[in-house]
Amino acid sequence: SVVFFLAGMVLPLMFWVWRWRGGPCWYCGVVLLLIAGLYLVRRKGGGGLVEGRARWVPVVVVGTLGLVALLAKDGLPLQLYPVFVSLMFLCVFAVSLMGKQTVIERLARRLEPDLPPSAVRYMRRVTQAWCVFFVLNAAIACWSIAAGDRVWAIYNGLVAYILMVGMFVGEWLIRRCVRRRGYRSSHD
Repeated sequence: SVVFFLAGMVLPLMFWVWRWRGGPCWYCGVVLLLIAGLYLVRRKGGGGLVEGRARWVPVVVVGTLGLVALLAKDGLPLQLYPVFVSLMFLCVFAVSLMGKQTVIERLARRLEPDLPPSAVRYMRRVTQAWCVFFVLNAAIACWSIAAGDRVWAIYNGLVAYILMVGMFVGEWLIRRCVRRRGYRSSHD
């Protein structure tokens, strides 16, 4: 979800600025409550990656993290937010592997409704690769909490997004090559 993506970029920056200026970083809990509210409002329209009753999980978890941060006056719930987001996306992508269409295939069919079976198999592998990425990202985000505020803010506010964009662009380039080979073999 775009809301989680943008919040994931802004939250570490806000956390670091508050920490750097000597203020209580747990005030960022208000941001998590706003994120939960925005996600809830956006979910009423449907059409996201998380559907059915599961759509409430992000709202409840993010809202709870924000509330605990404010009530306990502790920054740890805020630092757990990137871990939660990675695990949430891992669950969505992994569950889609058990269904008829993976998340990647659903997204691809929006642009190309008639995918050949070879493309569907490829997209299943891409979905598996994203699952591995989300496991590793959650583990590093968890480690970064123990590594200190600066490491946490740099990794979760910058490095994780560079890695995500790198994986997205890399996969897009690979997909172009795979499509060309697939089209060539089907026309021979």
